[in-house]
Amino acid sequence: MISVLLTSCSSHLQANAASGMAVHDDCKLRFLDLKAKRTYRFIVFKIEEKQKQVIVEKLGEPADSYENFSASLPADECRYAVYDFDYVTEENCQKSRIVFIAWSPDTARVRSKMIYASSKDRFKRELDGIQIELQATDPTEMGLDVIRSRSN
Repeated sequence: MISVLLTSCSSHLQANAASGMAVHDDCKLRFLDLKAKRTYRFIVFKIEEKQKQVIVEKLGEPADSYENFSASLPADECRYAVYDFDYVTEENCQKSRIVFIAWSPDTARVRSKMIYASSKDRFKRELDGIQIELQATDPTEMGLDVIRSRSN
């Protein structure tokens, strides 16, 4: 009985701590640069567990390819990412969509997956202008074909 109660309290505290992640100002500023000035093709964000905050881990140059972006996501660690996706419609119009990706590979630590999942909505609210959201556990769930199909 006592161990069940302690486990319950412990997981409740972790969830509260996780959802209380701060968002570094640099995250918002870089996102605004991507959205308004198109300074970056993508941004990869990382949660610094010790500082309890989301920080910018990597910025992609405007000329970077989708492959560069995809390679920036670690195979066994969670991340948030924003990708500026350019495409041409059937009417031959040039368009762009800002895609938010919650990257949570199956091989990531369970604690990390929990922290990223519980902090995602609050973090996303800080980034005003996201048009598409994807949850991906492997690269096929966030491929260009998936993004393209969600853009129309």
